[in-house]
Amino acid sequence: MGLLATAPFGRIVFTSNALPAVRPVNHLVEPDGSVIVRTSLLPGLRSTGSVIVAYQADAIDPLQWLGWSVVVTGPARTVTAPDVLADYEHSLDAFVASGNNRVIVIEPTMVTGVRLVERPPEPTAR
Repeated sequence: MGLLATAPFGRIVFTSNALPAVRPVNHLVEPDGSVIVRTSLLPGLRSTGSVIVAYQADAIDPLQWLGWSVVVTGPARTVTAPDVLADYEHSLDAFVASGNNRVIVIEPTMVTGVRLVERPPEPTAR
């Protein structure tokens, strides 16, 4: 979760019309591990209840293949408490300008990750 907190953005994975969908969003990581995002792109999420989503962020050096990737999976619900909502709206801008942005909290039920190792050297010609 510490690595995830250092990433400026990630991708939320959800179901739309029974198909997987992925959208880029920025996020905050709370001390309890909850991931907070602000988006209008999460269909099926009502003001009450939750949906299962995955959230993935990474930092990868494309030349050396060094880096990491973290995936958080769990229920997502809309933040509705007015004071909490106002704080998140102030500190978290939405990636997509829309009048229908909601603040979503993802509970980290499952957290997985990998560290990427250095790219193997190119074979030398004989």
